[in-house]
Amino acid sequence: MSTRTSHLMRVRALYKAILKLHRGLPLQMKALGDQYVKEEFRAHKNAEPPEVAVFMQEWTKYYVTLAQQLSQRKREQIVGENLSPEMLDNFREEQLGQLHELFKETTQPKDTAEKTPQS
Repeated sequence: MSTRTSHLMRVRALYKAILKLHRGLPLQMKALGDQYVKEEFRAHKNAEPPEVAVFMQEWTKYYVTLAQQLSQRKREQIVGENLSPEMLDNFREEQLGQLHELFKETTQPKDTAEKTPQS
């Protein structure tokens, strides 16, 4: 098996594992998470090897962290974690913009999200 084929198999396996893990999230969070994962994996399809290595490492960390959080059965489940200043310093302007949009989407009151007109 070629290195490229092996790499593609690892990427697909991680992608599918994340989407499967998202099934344990509340419905709105799952929809938002699935959309974000699909966009990010698609956007990095032709990334350079150094960027791909970081991408895979960070998405693997995401998978492990979320799996741990979802496995803890509590009355109110908390998912996610704060990003370190060092990590934020490594983001490109486009990524910071995406992060800000994601923050706005996930912190708006549920009433507002449900009343948003559909296009």
